[in-house]
Amino acid sequence: MLSKGLITTLFAASLVLAGNALSGQPEISQAVREQFAAVATHLQVKQALDFIRDDDAKTLAEQKTIVGIASPPFKEQTRAQDYVKRLAALGFKDASMDKEGNVIAVRPGSGGGPKLVVSAHLDTVFPAGTDLTIKEKDGKLYAPGIGDDTRGLAELLSMVRALNATNIKTIGDIWFVGTVGEEGLGDLRGARALFRDHKDLDGFISIDGPRPERITYIAVGSHRYRVTFKGPGGHSFSAFGRPSAIHAMGRAIAKIADLKTPKDPKTTFTVGTMRGGTSVNAIAGDAVMELDMRSVGMQALLNLEAAALKGIKDALIEENARWGSDTITVDIKLVGDRPAGFQPPDALIIQAAMSAVRAVGLEPVLEEPASTDSNVAISLGIPAMTIGRGGVNGDNHSINEWFDPKDAYLGPQKNLLTVLALVGIEGVSKPILAKRTVEK
Repeated sequence: MLSKGLITTLFAASLVLAGNALSGQPEISQAVREQFAAVATHLQVKQALDFIRDDDAKTLAEQKTIVGIASPPFKEQTRAQDYVKRLAALGFKDASMDKEGNVIAVRPGSGGGPKLVVSAHLDTVFPAGTDLTIKEKDGKLYAPGIGDDTRGLAELLSMVRALNATNIKTIGDIWFVGTVGEEGLGDLRGARALFRDHKDLDGFISIDGPRPERITYIAVGSHRYRVTFKGPGGHSFSAFGRPSAIHAMGRAIAKIADLKTPKDPKTTFTVGTMRGGTSVNAIAGDAVMELDMRSVGMQALLNLEAAALKGIKDALIEENARWGSDTITVDIKLVGDRPAGFQPPDALIIQAAMSAVRAVGLEPVLEEPASTDSNVAISLGIPAMTIGRGGVNGDNHSINEWFDPKDAYLGPQKNLLTVLALVGIEGVSKPILAKRTVEK
């Protein structure tokens, strides 16, 4: 049986248009409404949504199992191997890991349709040795990574089971992918590899985020640097007159702190960490800082980067000149590079997701720009978005991370509706997602 939200909100055109106008959200086009309605009211799709609701306990059980498989940054292999086995058990004979460590399984369509990736990331922020034991309290599950993005991985599996159970024939191909390197200094390496090795992908969805109604469609780009100053060091009294690595770094931080950034596009910076020296009575022979710069606009990010790097180099010159020396050196290393990108809020992929959120009885929220696996596709001009998981998730990236599974099945329900609308169903609806023209 369909959710009450699907029955009561499914496409009375005047109500949808009025709701869009009142909320200030983009209007759903007539074509998208018609194509989405054909998908959502199709008998097999209704059966698939019912299956996902009935599959909720199994999905949660898989989530609990997967979270116990450690997947630290750059060490995702054990979880990836387990995920390959889970997909193979669902009928994917081609389920495998690529050279970067991504897990990929393709469900072919009838031909001639788009290739859509629907993904979740395998990695967590937690180092090896972290206690991953689940604790339950007041209906919530507590464990590092219980939501981010273990829940996304479990939802992908539930969607596959629903498709298998109902034998829905899509026009486009659905690529089910577990990516590596989404978090921190992983630098989106899995998503980068995916689009580097497969030039003909037409769309990308990442299932990630703490609530099911949330849609992220603008990519915040970031450049991160580790800056290391080195010098001769020495005793604070007897060697006084030598330049200091910490003083050079202090000059650099002061220059960075005074930088001006545009409000539009939003552009930010911070020196997030700093360390160095050996003793209170020593001239520092080394100092290291890490600099994070972000922007929605790629050119604004590049302008900020150029100004910050100039400030660092000027600081080096000034510290050496202060003491008539040339012994302080600096090593500037790029350790994070995430591309920025923009697409309009009324992009067809966003309209499909908004329709799906409303269909399960929720109201879509177009999120603030963020940095997710979708950055890569958006920066390449490929339709992409990050859509929230089912349930509610909080305290992400902390050992106190929690997950509330109440009505969590709404996540994979609206995700499957979105995917089916985008790739189309044979004999039912055309794909909303277009095939791209790829230069050879």
